[in-house]
Amino acid sequence: MVEQEFSVTALADPRIRRQVFLDIARRRARPGTGSALSFLEQRMATKQWPDLSSVLGDIPWSVIGGVATRAYMPERVTQDLDILIAQADAEAAHSRLRSAGFELLGSLSIGGTVWRMPSGVLMDLIESQEPWVAEALGNLQTDPQGLPVLSLPYLVLIKVHASRTQDLADASRMLGLSSEEQRQGTRQVFARWLPDAQEDLESLITLGEMEIGDERP
Repeated sequence: MVEQEFSVTALADPRIRRQVFLDIARRRARPGTGSALSFLEQRMATKQWPDLSSVLGDIPWSVIGGVATRAYMPERVTQDLDILIAQADAEAAHSRLRSAGFELLGSLSIGGTVWRMPSGVLMDLIESQEPWVAEALGNLQTDPQGLPVLSLPYLVLIKVHASRTQDLADASRMLGLSSEEQRQGTRQVFARWLPDAQEDLESLITLGEMEIGDERP
């Protein structure tokens, strides 16, 4: 139970949601054993997701969401695929998806669209106008399957910006497993693009360290 109660309206603010999450997490945090790191070192893509490279062509794109986290922590179960593109590329992306047999199902409140792939897999196409998107999409990593994913600093940034419970839990675990170099890079990204969350970032790092224990890169 957190010391301060928040209304549903207040919890619509990502900053308030982070405060609630961090308050609860600090109360429940216990030192870990490092087993997550051992699992990470043996990680592999247990589920194969569609690669949109041939569909989107030269449009910069990246996997985000739960699928992307498997590049930085043990894979967790997720039912759909989240893709990030720049909003300026949305019209071209929609045209190419339709030509490839994708079905448009609706819009996302956060900015973007929902699609059903020919295989039946659901996909959220996040069409972002954030100023950091071009930079993030220009410096991608790959997951164990070989799909393009955001580098750790930008994946943490997008999750902390959203500040849903699962996003913050993912951010904490990825940061707990990260190297000091990756953490420094994340601090630099936050200083530029989300400066009001820098203290929360440090709390997430600490919680991640407590979960993982003494073992990390």
